[in-house]
Amino acid sequence: MYKSSLALAVALGVLAQQAGAAGFVEDSKLSLSSRTMYFNNDNRDGGADNRESGQGFKLDYLSGFTEGTVGFGVDVQALWGIHLDGGRGKHPDNSSFFPSDTDGSAVSQWARVGGNAKARFSKTEVHYGSALAPNLPILVSNDGRLLPQTFEGGTIQSKEIDNLTINAGQLTHAMGRASSNRTGLSVAGATQDSNKFRYGGLDYKLTPDLTLQYYYSNLEDFYKQHFLGATHVFKIADDQSFKTDLRYFDSSSDGKNGEAGYRFNNNGGYAKNTGEVDNKTWSAMFTYTLGGHSLMLGHQRVNDDGGFVWLNQGSVVDGNGRNEGAGGSSFYLFTDSMINQFAKAGENTTFGQYAYDFARLGVPGLKASVAYLKGEDGKNANGNGHFSEWERDARIDYVIQDGTFKGLGASLRHGVYRGTGTSSLADQDQTRLIFNYTYNFL
Repeated sequence: MYKSSLALAVALGVLAQQAGAAGFVEDSKLSLSSRTMYFNNDNRDGGADNRESGQGFKLDYLSGFTEGTVGFGVDVQALWGIHLDGGRGKHPDNSSFFPSDTDGSAVSQWARVGGNAKARFSKTEVHYGSALAPNLPILVSNDGRLLPQTFEGGTIQSKEIDNLTINAGQLTHAMGRASSNRTGLSVAGATQDSNKFRYGGLDYKLTPDLTLQYYYSNLEDFYKQHFLGATHVFKIADDQSFKTDLRYFDSSSDGKNGEAGYRFNNNGGYAKNTGEVDNKTWSAMFTYTLGGHSLMLGHQRVNDDGGFVWLNQGSVVDGNGRNEGAGGSSFYLFTDSMINQFAKAGENTTFGQYAYDFARLGVPGLKASVAYLKGEDGKNANGNGHFSEWERDARIDYVIQDGTFKGLGASLRHGVYRGTGTSSLADQDQTRLIFNYTYNFL
């Protein structure tokens, strides 16, 4: 897949070796990651259940950079997913766990290949290709299922100025976590897409303990978004700290947004102007850490005019009207939880999480956490009345620290969601069991 990007990457690799292969080869990394996953989503209101298991493989080759004033390199990624129950399990046609065949059942396997060309000058790096995985306040690549979501386009990151990181880029396509295909970029509810998502932002470390952020993004014909963030860590003692994390988003309509095909569903909630983006959301989180204990409490407020917006291609269909399997996306707020997002108009969400690292009890690699979120005052989509919803998530993770199976990790996660009112989701219980292992060849 994505022959043009891969051909560019291979050509640049050959050129780089001719230009001076020392850094290109010596700093190369080659790894194979394996993920085995069981996914069970139990719809308690009688809707379609999702119960599947799969095996995923991810091969990553990351070259170093050639020597010289401008160094060149190449990254290549190959992904392969295998459906372990052969498609005979419970697989809704719109599943974001595995692609669907023409009859609506799960395909037996799927794969895709992508690559990036990259260049480095001083403390500035440029990446261009189809295996990009941004992790920024205005765009978070999702890795919550068998294989990761990736993007196509170009990015630049510069650290030329001390304590300042500049990020910018333009993305054109997304590759969903349950798809071999690429799609344009869109929002929830829209059937049309855009090939132009532009962004730019600054992360400034004002002091060793305080980081300030500003980002701007624009998905052409859908929305414009401003982000402001501040993170401060107050060290009380060697094993004791208090962290403050403040986030604010201001999103508005752009271009064709609101027209047929370009309408935002406002996450199934209320919208002052139907189909349009109009939102302000703030979030405040406070985390107290003492030894292996960590307690986080916070609150989030979504304004009354419309839901919080982020890149989401889940409603995009192909020429035959079939879902492209591009569903599943993430955003930069704590309320992006296992099942729900708590991102509808009017929602006031209070949340908390307790986590413990068992290394303090002599069991390194073992961690556990439990989280609870309660959303209230959400405005029903019809504008009449309000809804409320809550979610409880628990997880336990363990990574083997030494021996033959060093690095093998297991994660068990369970979420429970309940809601009342016409704009809440169907009640659901969800369980995920995941085994991860990465072998480094280089």
